[in-house]
Amino acid sequence: MGEPRIGIVTISDRASAGVYADESGPAIEAALRDYLATPCAFETRVVPDEPQHIERALRELAASGCCLVCTTGGTGPAPRDVTPEVIRSVCSKELPGFGEQMRAASLRAGVPTAILSRQTAAILDRTLVVTLPGKPASIRVCLDAVFPAIPYCIDLIGGPRLEGNPAVVAVFRPKAK
Repeated sequence: MGEPRIGIVTISDRASAGVYADESGPAIEAALRDYLATPCAFETRVVPDEPQHIERALRELAASGCCLVCTTGGTGPAPRDVTPEVIRSVCSKELPGFGEQMRAASLRAGVPTAILSRQTAAILDRTLVVTLPGKPASIRVCLDAVFPAIPYCIDLIGGPRLEGNPAVVAVFRPKAK
């Protein structure tokens, strides 16, 4: 079966055009490698802020067996920020608590513009999709807030068991009765 697979999708017109290097995708991978004790294979995509490109990347990663896909970018109020709309159109169940936690964590970290974020999470087949901000410094703040619930969510949708690195993060799973 191999290592669990994790997808990362950077959604940026400029990064996808090569105007600047993607820093957000590597920031997500670095954070997840810190959090996870389970060795995982990472697959990345960099796409423009276009619904068809975002949808294709999400569907390909889910079909390839990724248990988790993290996106970065496209969650603000600008006209080209369409990530949440695409998530709602391709996923079957939205999990708004993820976005609520991420916005609250960003506000506690002193980012008043966190209220402009439309981050969320949702289920695409047997894949958890989590939308993250496009700013590398904000990625870890948001992942710190929600990662403790991610492995259990993946358990619930039939994905592989991911173990957290207890020196970095406390993964929560309910006690068996």
